[in-house]
Amino acid sequence: MKESTKIALIQQHATQDVEENVERGIEHFKVAAKNGADLIAYAELAFLPFLPQHPSTGEHGGYAEPIPGELTERFSSLSEEYGIVTVLNTFERDGEKTYDSSPVIDANGEILGVTRMVHIMEGPGFHEKGYYTPGDRIEFVHDTAVGKVGVAICYDRHYPEYMRNLALEGAEIVVVPQAGEINEWGTGIFEAELQVASFQNGYFSALVNRVGKEEVDHFGGESYVVDPDGRVLTKAGEEGDQIIYAELNRDKIEESSAKQNFLKDRRPDFYRNFED
Repeated sequence: MKESTKIALIQQHATQDVEENVERGIEHFKVAAKNGADLIAYAELAFLPFLPQHPSTGEHGGYAEPIPGELTERFSSLSEEYGIVTVLNTFERDGEKTYDSSPVIDANGEILGVTRMVHIMEGPGFHEKGYYTPGDRIEFVHDTAVGKVGVAICYDRHYPEYMRNLALEGAEIVVVPQAGEINEWGTGIFEAELQVASFQNGYFSALVNRVGKEEVDHFGGESYVVDPDGRVLTKAGEEGDQIIYAELNRDKIEESSAKQNFLKDRRPDFYRNFED
């Protein structure tokens, strides 16, 4: 990881007008670039209406697109032009299957890989099983110009095994593209979950949430960044488009309790007894 990395989280609302959403996302990118961002991340399905708020009819309205595709081409050009690592999230089509996917674009414009959401939920306002195929690629951590960037898409962050695996794969920064409603969890839980993950695993976590009222769901914003000591470095409000920034210092990783103790003292030979 670079000695210091400036991360920018783009918290923005989405309308039914996909092109308008993308154009607004590009404008936010340029603002973040002007303010010195090295790494820019967007929320879950940032440029689309949140499709799973309605049960799937089997027709996704042409929203899904391949990777590489038009969206990644536009952001690859931006990443190369400004020398910025970018983490997107979109509705990917690969053959007959569709996925909730995060392409990671390096500062030279190259798509380093695509993380697909592994765990798929089903519930009121989140009818995801009708839209997404569970991820089948082992591409969770990407070696970028700023360091090793892991991705945990929304629901995946609730699984400690997944979050620990990111650390074992060498993640230094974990980006969490999120679509979470206002008051979805009890007081403090929203931040505490990643505070614990960061503390136990010795990496920075950056959750970037959708924001605004849509047809069914009202997304809660409050995007935030946590350091390897479990401290919240910055947090957005629960309403309105906003860009938040944080300086991520490499020394915090090396000095963390996870790096100094927890990870070194693991007993994986013992844990195998609990695989099932």
